[in-house]
Amino acid sequence: MNPIDPATTVGAVQLTVSDLDRSRAFYERALGMRSQETEDGGLTLGAFGVAEPLLELHGDSAAAPHDPRRTGLFHFAVLVADRRELSLALLRLARSGWPLSGASDHLVSEALYLDDPDGNGIELYRDRPRTEWRRDEDGQLQMATLPLDLHGLLAEAGDEVASQAVDDLGLPAGTRMGHVHLQVSELARTEDFYSGVLGFDVMVRGYPGALFVAAGGYHHHIGLNTWNSRGAQGPPPGAVGLRSFDVRLPDPAALADVVERVRAAGLPMEALPDGGSLVRDPSGNGIRLTARAT
Repeated sequence: MNPIDPATTVGAVQLTVSDLDRSRAFYERALGMRSQETEDGGLTLGAFGVAEPLLELHGDSAAAPHDPRRTGLFHFAVLVADRRELSLALLRLARSGWPLSGASDHLVSEALYLDDPDGNGIELYRDRPRTEWRRDEDGQLQMATLPLDLHGLLAEAGDEVASQAVDDLGLPAGTRMGHVHLQVSELARTEDFYSGVLGFDVMVRGYPGALFVAAGGYHHHIGLNTWNSRGAQGPPPGAVGLRSFDVRLPDPAALADVVERVRAAGLPMEALPDGGSLVRDPSGNGIRLTARAT
């Protein structure tokens, strides 16, 4: 099986939230996203000056609450352009009063962690240059979870610390969805799906109970773990949390190749209005296979 096209990335993440107005206020103030209402009553959220959204939110006050012991979203990860932008993101969070749930140096990246008002996990991170990524003697990419120096990171903001300008800047245009991390029920069939069917490369196996896969040598486009969800079922239909996320192929030919792999594996697919297809992994997590607009 040939690997998935190396230019493949992840795109927008689709979530169900319990209170659309509350979520809008959080994502605009704490993360600096700009919002736009959709025809079906939902919201898209993204960086300023960029048409393609990072998030698509659907509100449902009757939705069952997020259950961290079920399969679904562990976190979505918003990638900023550099360390200074991550520092400004930290400053924006501090000024909004929203708490972090963690902050880590992963060797390949530096990351801030938090939850939205419904408990959906969020990572804000910046990548180190690929020339600084380390590999072991077997060529395996090295990742770790080390403490992040928040004071040192905040110092990168420079004069912005003493001003209110960051509150007006918003999320900059170079921001994109870097990866999605999922909770799954087990890893063997999950690897068979993401690597054996879709064609992602396994990048890291060193974390117990987790697997990281990617296209084009990236550290990971999709993280997969069983830390809270080993043997678990998916959430009830319509629950708060992940509806699906986009895997963005670079062109229609690359999309057709992956769709054919899914079809050959005998897995059910649902056609999407934009020409893509919806497929679900063995734990029920939805993946929208789409081609990037040119």
